[in-house]
Amino acid sequence: MQIALTTTGRRTGRPREVTLYAFADSDRLVIVGSRGGSAKDPAWALNLRAQPEATVKLGRQVRPMVAHEVTDDDRGRLWALVCREFPLYETYQRRTKRTIPLFVLETREADELSG
Repeated sequence: MQIALTTTGRRTGRPREVTLYAFADSDRLVIVGSRGGSAKDPAWALNLRAQPEATVKLGRQVRPMVAHEVTDDDRGRLWALVCREFPLYETYQRRTKRTIPLFVLETREADELSG
């Protein structure tokens, strides 16, 4: 599915919107910072690391969400999930020496309850 992700610019503090593919994982969304396999992470990933609160628009629905970069044991499962849905990510990973980042987006309410 395609989403519009709005992050806060880490330098400017201004809203930055980008259209991305997202993958459902239960009640969460997974997004991939592939940037086509380039050597650098996309700006939106850098923005989420600096300020994890974001807005996601899916169709007409707009939801505030919180991003968490996946660095734990769940990464393998989520990487397999996104590559099964979009096999080109495997090609992108072969093009670069960096580990392509994965982010999980969760609603703020769920994040507050688990914290």
